[in-house]
This record gives sequence, structure tokens and C-alpha cells, in this order.
Amino acid sequence: MMRSSNNRGNGATMHLAVSLLPRRTSSEVPAAAGPDFSHLARFVQKAEAAGLDMVLLADSAPVAGSDAPNGQVPFEATTLLAALATVTDRIGLVAGASTVAHQPYNLARRFASLDIISHGRAGWNATIVPEPREAANFSRPQGFSRDDFRRRAEEFIDIVQGLWRGWDADALLFDKRGGRFFNPEKMHLLDHKGEYFSVRGPLNVARSPQDTPVLVMTGLSEPDIDIGARVADVILLDEQTAEPAKALHDDLKRRALACGRSPGALKVLMNVAPVIDGTGAQAEARGAEIAAGPEAVADGLEECFRSKACDGFNILMPPSALDDFVDLVLPELRRRGLLQSDYRNATLRSHLGLDPGDDQ
Repeated sequence: MMRSSNNRGNGATMHLAVSLLPRRTSSEVPAAAGPDFSHLARFVQKAEAAGLDMVLLADSAPVAGSDAPNGQVPFEATTLLAALATVTDRIGLVAGASTVAHQPYNLARRFASLDIISHGRAGWNATIVPEPREAANFSRPQGFSRDDFRRRAEEFIDIVQGLWRGWDADALLFDKRGGRFFNPEKMHLLDHKGEYFSVRGPLNVARSPQDTPVLVMTGLSEPDIDIGARVADVILLDEQTAEPAKALHDDLKRRALACGRSPGALKVLMNVAPVIDGTGAQAEARGAEIAAGPEAVADGLEECFRSKACDGFNILMPPSALDDFVDLVLPELRRRGLLQSDYRNATLRSHLGLDPGDDQ
């Protein structure tokens, strides 16, 4: 990233997420030797104390070999989300969950439940990139063709979002005296019959405090861009410099607008991997490394953000490196007025500046 031009003062603030146990380079020491929940909980609590918008928890269904931005963790992601919700209060918790390892109804029900448990802080990190090792674990040893997987994943996501919207916010009455549990006029059957799935609905879970869980999408290739622009709340990009990221950011916003969505309905975050040593840092992305100190790291983030190449950043780092980012880089970003001083409200949608339920 280039040094900032110091074009400050427009009042915009960036969103920040952090990925729990991301992909490590060959030179890094593994961040955790085993399934230590207390270690992971301290990481998320540190991120919350720093005011980060959300933590992304990797899906660990493949046994080995995944090269996704979020490396494997020793716990199933939605189970970990539920546990972390009990030891945090404000930070958003986004769990990966595969469209191969789950059925749409069960996944929709699980995240709707997690959203209520966390008081509106849950999100689903969905990918439409096939993982052959994963398919082999779920009765599909032959895997999927890329196009077949994309169509199936798109249908899956549409079903999940439709089920989340199956109850109006005030549909449940809990009227013991009148013997009415819900208002039938405010319950909407999905009644989906598609190429890959048949799902009647509705869920037996009420509408969540933030209306629906936040949908985060990663790993979008060119054929996937229209899907992300239509359905995602947050898209993570892997671009390492501002110019190509801005082109894709602008393209995503144009496509979202063409789908009838408002400009702020989709947030685009750029994946970055700063490694800070107190006197210098390395910003690593897709194999490229640029030596920089904390101020220069902040310069690079600011320039990408001010150029409107993204709405913020997803920080890829092991738990052991979070302290340096929080202690060295965040104060500089706050000094420049680039970060909110506190959480906007209680829900993840409010952290991200998304309207309840969006406008999809």
C-alpha cells in the first residue's frame, strides 16, 4: 500500500473486522497448539475491547489442506459462536458454515437461534467456492462442477434468507389468555421448489433483534459478483492495492444499485494482513510484502479507505498478533478520526451501518 496523501477530515469512518486464526505463512508459528477455548475467548474479548465491528470464525469441516483466508479452527464455527456470545456483549460474531455440510432449513434455524442468543450480533460467512475434500465428507465423493456448485449455493442462500424473513417482527403474540401463539397473517410460507432443494417453511424461530443475521460473502470470482451484489450484506475482497480494489468496489455498488438496493446496503471490506513488531511492520497480501512501521500501515489503510476502494478492512492475523495491531495501529487510526469511538448500538447491523433487514 502507498503512503497516505493525508487527505483527512471528511468525517467518514472505516469498519474493521478480524479473522480468527487466518491462513498462516510457512514462516509463522501456529497460534494455538490445541482446542483451547479460553485462548480464543481472550482473542475475541480483546477485539471487542478495541471496538472492532466483528470477528470472523472459520468453518472447519474440511479435514486438512484448506487455503481459504480463514484457516481451520479446532471447533465447529457455529458452536464456537454460541459459546463466544456468552463471554462478549457488543462485538459481532460471524461464523462460517458450508452449503455442503448443511441443509438450508437447519442452517437457517441455527443462525436465527444464534442471533437471538447473541442479541442480534450473529452473521453467516458463506462461500460459493467448492472444496473437494469437504464434498467427500458429505456423500459427494465426486464433488461438484464449478457451475453446478454456484447454482446450488445461490439457491441455498436464497432459501436461508427467505426463511429468516418468514415471520414479521410482530408476528408472535404469546397470547395465553386468547390462545393465540402467532398472527397467521404475519407468517409467510416459503414454499420453495427449486433445482436442488424443496423447503416449505417457516422456521420455528422468531425474527431476530437485528431482523436477520448479517450475510458475509468471501472468495467471489467474476461469475459470482452478481450473486454477491444481490444478496450479501458484506463482501470481503482479497485485492492488495487500492486501484483494483476500487474498481471492484465500484462495480459491486453499481450492481447492487441495479438490483434495487440502496448504496449503503452493501459493505465492502478488504483483506489485509499486517504483522507488526513495534518498530516496523509487514503488510502481506497474496504473497506481496511491504515493510512499514505502524504509522505507515495506518497511512496505507487510510489511503485505500479515503480513495473509496473499500468501506473498511478485515484483518487477517493469528491471536498472538492482535495486541500489536490494537496497541500500535488503532490509536493512530483513531487520532486521524478514521474509527468510531464506540459501538453504534447493540446489533451487528448497527455496527456496520446497515438498516434492519436491509432493503433486499
